Amino acid sequence: MRLFSLGFAALLLASPADAASTSLRNAGNALIIALPVAAAGVSALHRDWKGFGEFTISAALSVGSAYALRRIVRDRRPDHSDFDGFTPPDLALADSSADYLWNRYGWQYGVPAYAAQFVSSYALTDGKKNHWYDTLGSAVLAFGFDYAIVSRYRRERYHLSVEPQPNGASLRFVMQF
Repeated sequence: MRLFSLGFAALLLASPADAASTSLRNAGNALIIALPVAAAGVSALHRDWKGFGEFTISAALSVGSAYALRRIVRDRRPDHSDFDGFTPPDLALADSSADYLWNRYGWQYGVPAYAAQFVSSYALTDGKKNHWYDTLGSAVLAFGFDYAIVSRYRRERYHLSVEPQPNGASLRFVMQF
């Protein structure tokens, strides 16, 4: 009976940490999904279809490279479940989204995206699904593709048009501040 009560007490003491770890892992999974949705949403909000195309190409290359590297580099997960630990592809998509938001739209979108990306990376390492260097490799991979592909977003500040008139033409110049 005494052994049972000691085991039950240990279970009660371990439960909050396990619950916190589970909550962190769930939050990390939600952020991994939310980041690409947010990147696509910001592009749609700005009606920036060129940027959306750049994001799609960069994300596809990041995820595809992460899958390829995962098959080449056989790294055992910290929880010893399998040998698919290196460069998590789902995290590569989240990393690519955060890098895209920073590179395309600036720090106003990039800082919250990087914070979310950090939480998702930390959740994977805390949950013993990946080593810290696995998540770092995923971030470096996504950063490289985003740096090479994504251009800075610029609204059209100037617009010049020529309008035909009955006795000639008029030139119209519009500048947005």
